Amino acid sequence: MIEDLLLYTFAITAVVGAGMMIVLRQPMRVAMALIYTMIALGAIYGLLRVDVIAVFQIMIYVGAVMVFMVYAIMLADVRDASFVERYSRLLWPGLIAAVLLLAVLLGAAWDALLPATAALGTARFGVQPFSIAFLGQYWLYFELTSVLLVVAVLAAIAVVKPRRGHHG
Repeated sequence: MIEDLLLYTFAITAVVGAGMMIVLRQPMRVAMALIYTMIALGAIYGLLRVDVIAVFQIMIYVGAVMVFMVYAIMLADVRDASFVERYSRLLWPGLIAAVLLLAVLLGAAWDALLPATAALGTARFGVQPFSIAFLGQYWLYFELTSVLLVVAVLAAIAVVKPRRGHHG
């Protein structure tokens, strides 16, 4: 019972953090919202007793990737006037998308309560079929994405870094 309550609390926390990433305007606040979301996802993995993924979520994504992102944001030029606005101009489209997503999730939850579709849902969307597909087919794409993130951070540093000896 308490585990279910904690699971729903962290799920709502993750969704709120993801919504904050959409609406906030300043890059550092968006990065902090992403850290907030990733910690909530790590807690969800821990509650689901997928301890290895929970530890990787916190250590690798929050501990390493987000340190790179925050460092790159600190190197960025934030004197741009567009960073002064508190919320993005995509606030209302984001809220509309959030309401539509909530409607879809509630519809899926309603279908899961029906006994005929509940048995079908657990067979198709379990952890084991996902793990087999991920480790068999998609692990290379996952690793390439992490390499691309590191390259993007290095490119941001190279663009922002002032050139020494160049006075023009």
